Amino acid sequence: MQLAVFGGSFDPIHTAHEAIVNESIKELDIDKLVVVPTYLNPFKNSFHLEPRVREELLKKVFFENPKVDISDYEIKQNRAVYSIETIKYLKNLYNASKIYLIIGADNLTNLHKWDSIDELKSLVHFVVASRENFKKNNFVEFRKLKIDINISSTMLRDKIDLNFIPIQIKEDIINLQRNEKG
Repeated sequence: MQLAVFGGSFDPIHTAHEAIVNESIKELDIDKLVVVPTYLNPFKNSFHLEPRVREELLKKVFFENPKVDISDYEIKQNRAVYSIETIKYLKNLYNASKIYLIIGADNLTNLHKWDSIDELKSLVHFVVASRENFKKNNFVEFRKLKIDINISSTMLRDKIDLNFIPIQIKEDIINLQRNEKG
């Protein structure tokens, strides 16, 4: 089985995430794409939306796509999980012969800091999703997906712009905002 893995905080999920999944399915020779929401990103010390809420939002967005699985592996660990651990778990679970690991271009700056990066590079083929205003030449060695939607979850946490929220979860995001404001 040929597998693509797309992990992240998805805090909140936005249209660029959706575009990355759709473009990956179109461009990569894969049988399945596994989206893996983190419990907590190893480079962060907190999250905005609870992990199970983010998982449910992802399930709603990709519900109708039979090529997409949402994995709760990292959430069930109840801690920050390194990519190497998740990849080994998914490789075994899916009996994967080839794994693409999809990352955003913004992750390239810290890629050398990832746990067991050399071992990870031996297990996966990195695919980098490009993003507007984040032009780096240090990913020439990796396959690229041209996404170029200028949005990030950080930007959306600062100010929700519903134009960048997938249609399947707009009402959920509006309700979550209302609940936060009390």
